[in-house]
Amino acid sequence: MTRSASSLNGTFSFLPYTSEVYGKSNDVPFREDSDLVLGPTSKHRWAYACSKAIDEFLALAYWKERKLPVIIVRFFNTVGPRQTGQYGMVIPNFVRQALAGEPITVFGDGTQSRAFTHVADVVRALIALVAEPNAIGQVVNIGTSQEITMFDLAERVRKLSGSKSPIKLVAYEDAYDTGFEDMPRRLPDLTKITAMIGYHPRHSLDDVLTEVIEYFRGQ
Repeated sequence: MTRSASSLNGTFSFLPYTSEVYGKSNDVPFREDSDLVLGPTSKHRWAYACSKAIDEFLALAYWKERKLPVIIVRFFNTVGPRQTGQYGMVIPNFVRQALAGEPITVFGDGTQSRAFTHVADVVRALIALVAEPNAIGQVVNIGTSQEITMFDLAERVRKLSGSKSPIKLVAYEDAYDTGFEDMPRRLPDLTKITAMIGYHPRHSLDDVLTEVIEYFRGQ
């Protein structure tokens, strides 16, 4: 997805991408210049990461060869109220299940971990990057350093919502076909964006979960 925005220097392309490109790398937290470690082509999950990586190559080539100003940002699980679970977003799905008294379904063994970033922190970072000339031609992580496993996330949702829903582990092979493979961890290194724009997330994971829970209760 490409977005155009105005800056002091004219118009440039703003490209939102994904932390999926880091793949199965064990070099955690992920730096923007870290090696990308993708799985085999027999696991179709990696097609998405591969396509996004190719898009980054193309965008950076336009910047280097045609001087088209671009900023590439890699999002780490942007979440907040009004997000739906339609595309497998884990927090809305956990919250909906907890409030309905249904089992909270955790795929795999629950030890895979993620870092969830409040959408307000993401928007604030994007606005600051647009105004920062040094961001042009750069790849930048946007996320949070607060990491949590999926099982602990389910426990946190259950506690904050006051739910008595059981937590149910579901094996990957029971939920997906043989083409699925998960990332064990997805945690950003925020050194670059902190140095560039002074970015620090203002919202904790509990802030995110509380807002999402209240949103679903109001529906």
